[in-house]
Amino acid sequence: MTFFKHLIVLTSVLKKISLAVFFFTFFHGLGQTLLVPDRVFDGETMHSGWVVAINGNKITYAGIPEGFKGSKGVTKISLPGMTLMPGIIEGHSHLLLHPYNETSWNDQVLKESPAERAIRGVVHARNSLMAGITTMRDLGAEGAGYTDVYLKKTIDEGIIPGPRLLVAGPAIVATGAYGPKGFHDGVSVPLGAETASGIDEVIKTVRRQLGNGASFIKVYADYRWTPGAPSQPTFLPQELEAMVATAASAGSYVVAHASTPEGMRRAIMAGVETIEHGDGGTLEIFELMKENNVALCPTLAAGDAIEQYGGWDKEKESEPERIKAKKVSFNLALKSGVTMVFGGDVGVFPHGENYREMELMVSYGMQPLEVLKTATSVNAKVFHLNNLGQIRQGYLADLIAVKGDPAKDILAIKNIKMVMKDGQMLKQEN
Repeated sequence: MTFFKHLIVLTSVLKKISLAVFFFTFFHGLGQTLLVPDRVFDGETMHSGWVVAINGNKITYAGIPEGFKGSKGVTKISLPGMTLMPGIIEGHSHLLLHPYNETSWNDQVLKESPAERAIRGVVHARNSLMAGITTMRDLGAEGAGYTDVYLKKTIDEGIIPGPRLLVAGPAIVATGAYGPKGFHDGVSVPLGAETASGIDEVIKTVRRQLGNGASFIKVYADYRWTPGAPSQPTFLPQELEAMVATAASAGSYVVAHASTPEGMRRAIMAGVETIEHGDGGTLEIFELMKENNVALCPTLAAGDAIEQYGGWDKEKESEPERIKAKKVSFNLALKSGVTMVFGGDVGVFPHGENYREMELMVSYGMQPLEVLKTATSVNAKVFHLNNLGQIRQGYLADLIAVKGDPAKDILAIKNIKMVMKDGQMLKQEN
């Protein structure tokens, strides 16, 4: 078959992909690629008139056009009206969950098989990638065992498209403190996480999860002991300390679901790296987090979505108490100067709508440029991603282009026109 017949067949197979993406991929190996947007957000600062050069999967230049010393065969891609920025790093997601107004969390855990949830996860991973999420921290398989580990494996091997993944595996809960609940004591139900109690058992559980492929350990430092009850601390301080020490000795770390002041305090003092949610955090607790270099992932979008599922019309009705309280705690966190992690608990709401968290962070009082930093360079630092989150020479070419200027209007982040991961163009629109 001739070259042109091959080209016709391949183009037909890839008909859902734009010709610009196809030809970029086909000719990418011939030399450097020069991206020419209106502006570049490098992960820390916005620059007008910059260009960015790519060779293979690495950034080779970022700066003013006059400083670029390109060789022959440079492919130039113009991005008029767009902001080029590092790929977004999602800090709190659940690829194996889908919105609770479609199916409740209990029914997802009890009635959807790991196979079905894995198939959904493939779709969720692609939707996230096309929305500009090139790296994602997944905070637990929620009853699907190590399915998130295998999603990561298939993405890494190029079998399915998706973001770079950091995965928690099953997550760890104190015996008796998690669900699904509401059944009599003679009924055995699958749980949304792995239970453990006592120093020896929590050490063994951390080692097992890391050995089975978890990138890090997620623990529940507080939770509801019975349905509808307020959250209370779960693990003893000594248990949390043992899990942190065990993970550290294996070259990993621990993050904690925590929403009560005491649950947060225990997790902070034990040495976790991030607190997830933090709804009941006080100024004293957030200052303690800052002092101990513990970051906060506030997950504003999850609570916003759940209130709407419960009937709140946010366009017409006043804010529920839960939203008012979350705004107060978020502003206390801002006042404390604690490091913020971008992560919305996506899965509670649709994958691919990760931008909701950025919109709410701005709405609740954070500056748009600070939100962009959090979703790129800050998350990269917190998650130990040394070659991502910034547009700098030698960094991996995970890049996105946004129509407009999201530093002036955060809503622009919804309009993703280009996605590049590891130097491969996956989406390009005018």
